[in-house]
Amino acid sequence: MIDQDFKSDFLRTLRDRGYIHQITHPAELDAAASKGVIAAYIGFDATAPSLHVGSLIQIMMLRRLQQAGHKPIVLMGGGTTKVGDPTGKDASRPQLTDEMIQANITSIQTVFAKFLTFGDGPTDAVMVDNDEWLSKFGYVQFLREFGTQFTVNRMLAFDSVKLRLEREQPMTFLEFNYMLMQSVDFLELNRSRNVTLQMGGSDQWGNIVSGVDLVRRNEGRTAFGLTTPLLTTASGGKMGKTAQGAVWLNAEQLSPYDYWQFWRNADDADVGRFLRLFTDLPLDQIASLETLEGAGINDAKKALADAATTMLHGADEAAKARAASEAAFEQGRLSADLPTVELPRDEVIGAMIAALATRAGLTASNGEARRLAQGGGLRLNDAAINDGAQLVSEGDLNADGVLKLAAGKKKIVLVRPVG
Repeated sequence: MIDQDFKSDFLRTLRDRGYIHQITHPAELDAAASKGVIAAYIGFDATAPSLHVGSLIQIMMLRRLQQAGHKPIVLMGGGTTKVGDPTGKDASRPQLTDEMIQANITSIQTVFAKFLTFGDGPTDAVMVDNDEWLSKFGYVQFLREFGTQFTVNRMLAFDSVKLRLEREQPMTFLEFNYMLMQSVDFLELNRSRNVTLQMGGSDQWGNIVSGVDLVRRNEGRTAFGLTTPLLTTASGGKMGKTAQGAVWLNAEQLSPYDYWQFWRNADDADVGRFLRLFTDLPLDQIASLETLEGAGINDAKKALADAATTMLHGADEAAKARAASEAAFEQGRLSADLPTVELPRDEVIGAMIAALATRAGLTASNGEARRLAQGGGLRLNDAAINDGAQLVSEGDLNADGVLKLAAGKKKIVLVRPVG
């Protein structure tokens, strides 16, 4: 964690909560944030209908910015999504049509209103789309205006390019242009909206520094870059990725119950850090929760899950998710708010339990389900199943016509045969 002494509320908050990895000009940025309102942006490409929890740290940074009395700019990458960010990738992203990108933007943008206040005021958040300016450039015009300001030598030195080439993976010329486009975004936002700070993940450092340099060189104005640490879990996994897939922020892609359960299942060693990054709970309260040990750590995890889910889905959904989880895991009862999967009856009755667990999304494969059963971790209606090849029968359905499948101590799904 950065231990530098800052005067501005904004940078002190980021430091104390663990958001800061690198800053291009820390003293200048601190002075600017202390004197008045600064405008800062983060870009989000629209490669899917929802962002996942790996993007949440960036959204929370914009929230911290606004809470400190500054202006957040949400930049949707309608233009850059057409190219695809090569950072951390060994292969080119699939190319999306304009219609697919716009549909993704429409779906994604609903999440930001849960975290930010939008409007016309001096510190109200604003959402813009970089397709508004990137799509207007002609190819020769873009090269003449900006191509001379970037050297291939320097671009090859940045990790987003260098690591890809060191792994001997091809990088298309289209992707090679992504850094230029992101830098032009900063220049455009600086000119049109007086944006002086770009923030992002540490993997974006090269792109951000290029944008800072472009603004300072062309406009002769101050510009800053700030990155967050690469966020991994205590077990070394990538934040937001699970065996069953991404932890999406849109309720259409992931239910509030599953979102609550994701935070409830956090590793003990991650709880304090996640509370600082992903909730508004006061630091002294978080410090108190971090002292809990043994079974008490579960109270801290529930506080994390409650706060994070309330912020995204609202207090009612968080309360329902907690009640459903406690009923299922602590009281052995079923709840209507548990995740429910409806499957054709002929895919349930007579199916092997291992196959049904995979079909219901509890396990990533039949092999994983069989291994889970052999270890006593697969349960049907709260009874341990030792053989994943055991068949489901009509008698396994309860009075409501559903059966309860559980994987380990943390995952439950109700399966309802239909048809």
